[in-house]
Amino acid sequence: MSVSATRFSVSTSLNRWFGQHLSLAIGAGMLAFFIIMAIAAPLIAPYDPVVQMADARLQPPSLSHPFGTDNFGRDILSRVIWGTRIDLQIAFIGVVFPFIIGTMLGTIAGFFGGLVDTVFMRIVDIILAFPFLVLMLSIIAILGPGLTSFYIAMALVGWVSYARLVRAQILVLKNSDYAVAAVSLGFSRMRIMFRHLLPNAIAGSLVFVMSDAVLVLLNGAAISYLGLGVQPPAAEWGIMVAEGQPFVTTAWWITFFPGLSIVFLAFAFSLLGDALGDLLGVHE
Repeated sequence: MSVSATRFSVSTSLNRWFGQHLSLAIGAGMLAFFIIMAIAAPLIAPYDPVVQMADARLQPPSLSHPFGTDNFGRDILSRVIWGTRIDLQIAFIGVVFPFIIGTMLGTIAGFFGGLVDTVFMRIVDIILAFPFLVLMLSIIAILGPGLTSFYIAMALVGWVSYARLVRAQILVLKNSDYAVAAVSLGFSRMRIMFRHLLPNAIAGSLVFVMSDAVLVLLNGAAISYLGLGVQPPAAEWGIMVAEGQPFVTTAWWITFFPGLSIVFLAFAFSLLGDALGDLLGVHE
């Protein structure tokens, strides 16, 4: 087969595959767009996101300011572009630590069972007894406002869902034939847990990561909106929405564009979660 024919075959296969997984193609494209925008922010942002221009206050969208300006004369487009960095960071870090903690604890609780599992479930019940956002706000209020406090709060509260998903799978898989065979062969508990059981139990958690990223993104914006997350004058979408609220009837663009950015990024994660669920055969 010639090189051109091989390339055509590969191209056709990819086109057919992406056509069958439209959600994956759209979600990946949208997320890639935001990532590129975050990386290239210093190059594509037309203005400094924190520089105030008194003579350009509350200007509507125009050629010089496509997204308009806020009450301090700052360019909204530049702030939206730079805000992509912070909000992507929030979505990524906000799910990584809960995912790791929850996966480890769920694996241990499901594998050992007995007293370990009982203690684990009681801790889960205690955490679930409180509304998620209220518990987060309480932790952040104790630690003080800022992104570090937000990440700590997410790690302390957000691991529960991952742990429950993994634990349920481990409880089923540890009685499977290959797990029993591994025990009979004298493999260590660590090897059985993390080399034989966990790789087969983690699919549901990987899908949930995408859905959870949406929740983390919205929580991060809400926390910043309340003044407990990212602090001004940093460019972050939640802060921008809060700053534009007093002007929502007279300068709608201040809240509209950062709010729309939150919706689009959340939509990208949702599409990727649906596509990943189809690929892995997992349906929430």
